[in-house]
This record gives sequence, structure tokens and C-alpha cells, in this order.
Amino acid sequence: MFNRKTGIVLVLALAAGLGLLAAQKFFGPASRAPQWPQLQAVTMYPQARPLPEFSLRQSDGTQLTAGELKGHWNLVFLGFTFCPDVCPTTLAELAQAQAQWTGLPDSIRPRVVFVSVDPERDTPTRIGEYAHAFHPDTVAATADLPTLENFAKSLGFVFMKVPGRTYEDNPNDYSMDHSSGIAVIDPQGRLAGLIRPPFQPKAIAEDMAALTGAAR
Repeated sequence: MFNRKTGIVLVLALAAGLGLLAAQKFFGPASRAPQWPQLQAVTMYPQARPLPEFSLRQSDGTQLTAGELKGHWNLVFLGFTFCPDVCPTTLAELAQAQAQWTGLPDSIRPRVVFVSVDPERDTPTRIGEYAHAFHPDTVAATADLPTLENFAKSLGFVFMKVPGRTYEDNPNDYSMDHSSGIAVIDPQGRLAGLIRPPFQPKAIAEDMAALTGAAR
């Protein structure tokens, strides 16, 4: 089981890498590319791309739409609450970065958005409790499977269900393999960059603070 899952994770990692290259080729060189500060963890795309319309359900029952992402830099991470390792580790690392933004005004403070790709088991209430256990400011959302697939695709991410050994007898015996990168959304609501693992909370915090200052 471990080898099979490891192989799938490697395929997803390769797909994420190819997605980054494809995105860079798709965006093409911008004639007047923004002059961003020197960054440590964030890879900025040559040209930001507007996200297609979407509607996710937040943990408080309200809708998270493309317009809701505007006005802040957002870090979007896909995962699920039954994840044994990658998701809790990533959210813990992001929480360390969030702790370093507390001095920034709420109106411009970067936000972390956790999107569950396991709508069968992850209710809005569950994902809210899960995400807020790492940091109270984290936005948590999910949606139906087709919406999640389209949303992930717009970020250059993928995910898939991986049945466990007893899945035929126990429908809840499955895991979700997903891209492990973090999408960077700019204050205009556009896909602007990517953070790839391994994650360094201090570097992420400094990069996002620098980007927030540069965009003001």
C-alpha cells in the first residue's frame, strides 16, 4: 500500500511540476511584468491569470467566490481532514507564517484558504473545526466534486480518491491524493504564483509580507 501511494504521490508531484511549466508557457512573457521584490519561497508566474468563476461553501455556511479573494494576497492549499501527514504538517507550517503577520492591518493581511477535496466526509463544520485548530484566521471551504475538480484545475492542481484495502466492504476506507503545492492568489483575485514543498514558514511569511508591501 505504501509503495502504491508513494508512486501516486510522485505522479502528482510530477504533474504539479509540469503544470507549473505549462502555466509559465501559457502565460508567456509579459511586456510589462511586475517588478516584485526578491522572494525566497514564492515562484511568481510571468503573468498573473484571472480565475474562472467558482462558488465554494465556507465553514460558516457562506459562499466563497472569486470576488471574495480580492483585496488580499491569498495562499490556497488543497487537502482533507482525514489526511495523516501532509495536510496537518502544511497547515501547521502555514500557521507559523500566519503568526508573523499579526502586525499587519486586517485589511491587507495575507490569508490562508484550506479547501477540502473530500466532500463525502468533510462537512463545512468539520473543516472549520479542523482548520481553525491550526489558526483561527484560516478560511476553510469545500464544494461538490465537479466544482472542486474545476477549481483545482484552475489552480493547476489535481486530486484523486485512493481506495483502501477494505474499501469494498467499508466505503469510508479511502484516502485522497492531491497536489501538495500552495497557490498564490494576488489582491486582484488572479493566480499569480506557487509555493512548492518543502515549506519554510519564515521564508513564506517574509515573502508574503514583502508582496503585501509591494502591492500597496
